[in-house]
Amino acid sequence: MNPITPYCLFVGCFWLAIFGGTATHELEENDEHPHKWEMLYLVHQWPVTVCKMNEHDCKEDPLLYWTIHGLWPDKAEDCNRTWHFNLSELQDLMGDMKKYWPDVLHPNHTFFWKHEWEKHGTCAAMLESLNSEEKYFSKALELYKRIDLNSYLLKVGITPGSTSYQLAAIRDALIDAYGVTPKIQCLPGEEGHIQIIGQMKFCITKEFTLRNCTEPKTDPSPAPEDHFYHTEDLEICNDTLTYYPSHLHE
Repeated sequence: MNPITPYCLFVGCFWLAIFGGTATHELEENDEHPHKWEMLYLVHQWPVTVCKMNEHDCKEDPLLYWTIHGLWPDKAEDCNRTWHFNLSELQDLMGDMKKYWPDVLHPNHTFFWKHEWEKHGTCAAMLESLNSEEKYFSKALELYKRIDLNSYLLKVGITPGSTSYQLAAIRDALIDAYGVTPKIQCLPGEEGHIQIIGQMKFCITKEFTLRNCTEPKTDPSPAPEDHFYHTEDLEICNDTLTYYPSHLHE
């Protein structure tokens, strides 16, 4: 063998690795990439409503504060089925995870967190600042604490109980607080009953600033929903009376 051949092979492989890596990165940023996303939804859920929708699974009295449902990239799901959840990566976050991001139906939270990582986290991970379990979950917790929805609603007198609110009063209070319009979802009222508030989605840019959640009605790619809690039954709230329940059977 010519002694120069191994050297050429080495150099060729080196440059192939360099340009091959660049090509892969460009594919992720390309408009045609199947998992391209533009913004994130930080989804808050009201545990009492979740329990109303899943009564046969709700084993304990629901929590009376808004918890995290997830941090979801828009228009992207299940991006890397080989990137499996590893609970050990969340050990430093475990206290906050159990308090602010619990499975509101089951005492063991691991399966819920696994679901959120594999369906949504592996897509968010295309952003360098979210490219690990620890980064993804800690950023969601950071955003949740920054928004501080529970404290703000209490401050303006919007509290759970037997009183109903006009949706406009809730929406206007949120706009005053955050300067943007979130997406408020309700469980539609059955005949003779009013709608029940269930989720609030705050839209977040890739730079982690709040933005409006308003979408064109003709958008062919609606925001993703997560069926872990059967929340596909939730709809954008109507501009009518809205129930904010404090007990499961009110």
